[in-house]
Amino acid sequence: MLAKLTVKNQLTLPKAVVTRFRGVEYFDVSTDGSAILLKPLRPSRIEEVWAHLEKLGITEQDVSDAVAWARQSE
Repeated sequence: MLAKLTVKNQLTLPKAVVTRFRGVEYFDVSTDGSAILLKPLRPSRIEEVWAHLEKLGITEQDVSDAVAWARQSE
């Protein structure tokens, strides 16, 4: 398989490669000196938590208010 480097330093990955990494939006890019290495990055656990809170309609302000309430001294 080939991937051509554009004048803007962009690569288009072959469909056969990309389909193996469904749901991956970001890759860690490194080199070993003679090859370019791409490692898929999955969303961090905190991003999953924020996505779930958003789905429930809970905002950052709601979380801040809850933390402030919990920290109140009695």
